[in-house]
Amino acid sequence: MTTPSTPTPLPPSAHEEEQLLSQQPPGPLREFWQGFAANRGALAALAVFALIALAALFAPWVAPHSPIEQYRDHMLQPPVWAEGGSARFLLGTDELGRDMLSRLLHGGRVSLGIGLASVLLSLLPGVLLGLLAAFHQQWLSPAIMRVMDIMLALPGLLLAICVITVLGPGLVNTVIAIAIGALPGYTRLTRAAALAEIHKDYVTASRVAGAGPLRLMFSAVLPNCMAPLIVNATLSFSSAILETAGLGFLGLGVQAPTPEWGTMLSAARDYMQRAPWVVTLPGLTILFSVLSINLIGDGLRDALDPKLKRTR
Repeated sequence: MTTPSTPTPLPPSAHEEEQLLSQQPPGPLREFWQGFAANRGALAALAVFALIALAALFAPWVAPHSPIEQYRDHMLQPPVWAEGGSARFLLGTDELGRDMLSRLLHGGRVSLGIGLASVLLSLLPGVLLGLLAAFHQQWLSPAIMRVMDIMLALPGLLLAICVITVLGPGLVNTVIAIAIGALPGYTRLTRAAALAEIHKDYVTASRVAGAGPLRLMFSAVLPNCMAPLIVNATLSFSSAILETAGLGFLGLGVQAPTPEWGTMLSAARDYMQRAPWVVTLPGLTILFSVLSINLIGDGLRDALDPKLKRTR
């Protein structure tokens, strides 16, 4: 007597596989992107900022002219769409006959580079000081926080001006000045986030398992504090661009002939009525850059903080 054979199950069809995949929970990266893309303004801002950043990055190859070359026969020539404009200078020229488009592109390298460098230069020591203050609350925390309170007594731009006055104007000194002004914010934010995590069960379990202070700081606590730090770094990036422009406008930042958006505004303020494009174009570039970074920060906040995620 033969026993009936068990029928071999058929492989799932493509439609069934698609349904199974759709039922699986999304991975962390996919969930992050869904939360970020739900904010349409942040998505549009990301595209705008990517365009600005790429144009600045490839400025030596994209710019039609040298940013410091002077064309004395074409001083204050209007843009191509205005009367008297020329296709040779698409956005016109400044008071010294330098191509505005080339200076804006190369100025983006300086302004965005200063913003990124100052954020990193303030983020890294700020995180370290904040973790030290959170893990040593008896003696180190009061000393660190009182110093940060003294630094917060001065507005960021005023503190940067004081530092520039001591160190002198220049590219490197501008980065240092802006980074010093942003340091208290990162320190206080890291300390507050670490204090919220330090008494949780996973930290206690790591301490019982024999983890040392450094491992607790950087392996257990810091990864769970990164969401607010990333959002704050994004917003500080836009603030650094504004402070760079402000220092350049006051003549304390990047010095001529190096192109920088704030320095371009400062040099063009005497020609606002005669040649408005020399003021309007750098101002609009700063506006769109800062606005796009702020909107990206809002999108990162929605994607990284579960309490603030938008309902779709």
